Amino acid sequence: MPNLPYDYIVVGGGTAGCPLAATLSEKFRVLVLERGGSPYGNANISRLENFNINLAHSTPTSPVQRFLSTDGVFNHRARVLGGNTCINGGFYSRAQPSFVRNAGWDEVLVNESYKWVEDKIVFLKAAAPWQSAVKDGLLEVGVTPFNGYTYQHINGTKFGGSIFDNNGFRHTAADLLAAGNPRNLHVFIYATVQKIVFDTKDTNPKAIGVIFIDENGNQHEASIKANERSEVLLTSGAIGTPQLLLLSGVGPEEDLQKMNITVILNNEHVGKEMADNPSNNIQIPTPEPQKQSQPQVVGITTKGFYVESTSGFGQNNDSIIIVKDGNMSELKEVFRGGSIFEKIIGPLSKGNLSLINTNVTSNPAVTFNYFAEPEDLRRCVTGVSLLLKIAKTRPMIELMGNLSYTDEMLLNMSVNAKINLIPKSGNETKSLAEFCKRSVTTLWHYHGGCIVGKVVDKDYKVIGVGNLRVGDSSLFVESPGTNPQATVMMLGRMMGVKMIKERGRLARDHHYKKLMNYKPKFRNKIFSVSNCNRLETESKSVSKLEMEYSSVSNI
Repeated sequence: MPNLPYDYIVVGGGTAGCPLAATLSEKFRVLVLERGGSPYGNANISRLENFNINLAHSTPTSPVQRFLSTDGVFNHRARVLGGNTCINGGFYSRAQPSFVRNAGWDEVLVNESYKWVEDKIVFLKAAAPWQSAVKDGLLEVGVTPFNGYTYQHINGTKFGGSIFDNNGFRHTAADLLAAGNPRNLHVFIYATVQKIVFDTKDTNPKAIGVIFIDENGNQHEASIKANERSEVLLTSGAIGTPQLLLLSGVGPEEDLQKMNITVILNNEHVGKEMADNPSNNIQIPTPEPQKQSQPQVVGITTKGFYVESTSGFGQNNDSIIIVKDGNMSELKEVFRGGSIFEKIIGPLSKGNLSLINTNVTSNPAVTFNYFAEPEDLRRCVTGVSLLLKIAKTRPMIELMGNLSYTDEMLLNMSVNAKINLIPKSGNETKSLAEFCKRSVTTLWHYHGGCIVGKVVDKDYKVIGVGNLRVGDSSLFVESPGTNPQATVMMLGRMMGVKMIKERGRLARDHHYKKLMNYKPKFRNKIFSVSNCNRLETESKSVSKLEMEYSSVSNI
């Protein structure tokens, strides 16, 4: 790697990290360190029909790292350039307006940042037959009005966007790196950051770089420039970012000492308030195979849950068989039909993340405490009741070939699908509350662990530590919109734009202070400055004249 300090080191080339790095590289030297490999040339990532096959492949070098929450729910972490945009269902929908307001974001900049992403990798696709049937079913049970095709979050039923194009090809956050300045942007894959390096000489520690290992196990150190404006940026996701903070000595002192980790900063909130939106589904078999589709239609209700659907994919690895051809083997889907699922908004139930060991490649212990809050369970019962009603609507019955399935039969299909390791009570089909608790799954919309005001400040800088900032879903107290990837990519772009502006203001202030220190006759030769706004429009002239009159280098 180039033996140069960087303006920014982005740890995690994922959903937020790629747009953030691309944006910052317009003005500054940026290094991206991604622990996984490249998504390009991997058909299991790029092809819609290989979605479940991609998730089924979990090896030390695969794009997917599985983990099991302590709740007994299977989950997946991305380990590839582009992050979760390489392994998710592709659905794209913006956050609800209240989320933007509560975050204190500039709505104009938010819209500009969403559009920056959408113009590059988002598509409004023709609806698959299953998705159209679910749309009609949602309207029949009263999830109205129909809002057509839109990226906006609007109550009712709508078709959203997708990062899969009309040919079923996936476009990922890694594609956004193409918008960066290649002269300023260095991207390393198979570069696993072990820990953040701190300078602890002053009262408050400050990040000065990171230590990482390459695919051959060789250790390297990358550093940022020695000034207050350069930063290490953590964009490793809701699991990876709090994990890396803990491994680097930022977290609850007692927990760190148990792991023999040197305490850099005692902060009891790191890894706390973890949450995952619980999801429950019913599977609907059909006589004929359904065209494979990931979520396109969504029902945005006012009752605390959303409804989405997939078709042509099974619920677990048992739905995949190995087809052998000589010495070759491949995985094929065998499920016929589709799945309708509800996802709880919020949720109110919270958990935590803690280290099991000091190996960064190991999964930490993650607890989400699904349905710990009664309100989450109440919403689930209401949501599953609606799913059962949708299954009885005219368009769904037509897809089922007019076959009749009782509620118990539909519920049993999910209970028996081995979708989690939660022990079954035997009452799952008799009580919707039991069904919710025993058949809960994830949609990979987990968040929290670095909450604003507790771990980071309003600018997402880690409290009590200099030159260190977070930019991913670990910041969120709730998952934005129906699906978070749109907002996480937008966040990366928005943060980059704000940071460039922030450094511009700092530079202008620096110019202004030096200008005011010049002797009056030289200051008058430059121009009369009445305020900083004037200086902003003529900062280039100021820089040139500083060189001429004071021999002070440009910043």
